[in-house]
Amino acid sequence: MTSAPLSRARARARFLQDRVQRVRRRPIGVFARLNALEEEVQEQRQLNRRLAELTDVVAELLVPLAHRDEEWTREAVERYRVDL
Repeated sequence: MTSAPLSRARARARFLQDRVQRVRRRPIGVFARLNALEEEVQEQRQLNRRLAELTDVVAELLVPLAHRDEEWTREAVERYRVDL
């Protein structure tokens, strides 16, 4: 079972990979290719950061759930929703 954010991240990664392939096939100048690749890298950084944040939230939730601290769990989920 995959989560929705992970599925979206995989779909986005496939989309970006296809874009990079299209850019490589186009006969454009070096500077335009470099600019396109820099944009792709920035998008990947944002996705990686978002994935890291999601991983942190999951890790924060798993520990309190084991101790049954429901108040803290509700606060963590609320913080995550606010950050979206």
